[in-house]
Amino acid sequence: MNPGRERSETRTPSVFWALALMILPVINLAVRFKVTDAEKFPRAGAFVMAPNHFSEIDPVLMGVLSWKLGRAPRFMAKASVFQIPGIGWLLHKSGQIPVQRGGSVRGSEPVKAARRLVERGQMVVVYPEGSLTRDPGMWPMRGKTGAVRIALEQGIPIVPVAHWGAQEIMPRYSKRLRLFPRKTVLVKIGDPIDLGRFRGRNLDPATLNEATTLVMAAITQLLEDLRGETAPAKRWNPVEHDQKETGRFEA
Repeated sequence: MNPGRERSETRTPSVFWALALMILPVINLAVRFKVTDAEKFPRAGAFVMAPNHFSEIDPVLMGVLSWKLGRAPRFMAKASVFQIPGIGWLLHKSGQIPVQRGGSVRGSEPVKAARRLVERGQMVVVYPEGSLTRDPGMWPMRGKTGAVRIALEQGIPIVPVAHWGAQEIMPRYSKRLRLFPRKTVLVKIGDPIDLGRFRGRNLDPATLNEATTLVMAAITQLLEDLRGETAPAKRWNPVEHDQKETGRFEA
């Protein structure tokens, strides 16, 4: 993996150094990343990274991936996690963004936080699905509008990313890690999604849903390439299957 020349975020002393010291040794022993099109990952400037989501270890893997590619990862995290002693402090200090349950980015605080990211030229990781996919085959399910809302409101790119292999380390909703033997995680980074047609339009639900459909299609295409399979023609919608959109469920 070639992180390129722009590594200012990882070289600047910050709380991320402490996090990297704790996490990287374990992940480096347990995981081998195989990244396709790493050069498409923005080395500078604000952008939204939009990955697929099917394992609870995904944020750790995507955070490590971003760090290895020279960027300090910031996530949209459930607001309740910020109340946990110690963890909440780390989240605040590392610039993570609190959101309400279900992945909503409504309200003043997330908007202010996103604006600060833009001003500082930082990235943010937003899972468009809002929670682990309910799709039985672990394909991306119906997306929520948080990622495109931030991209459109702040005028920054949104970069789709797909990964596959995390389920071998931590199966969906499992509480057990399988760190050894070492696993390979495949990653493919896509081109920034062209949201030009939506800029200047009223960001009503119809517009945001239309833009989100483009994002989910791009992520799915990347995952098809990684898996060498074709995703179901119809995207999984939890509501149509009497499933909750947040929390655990029985597959």
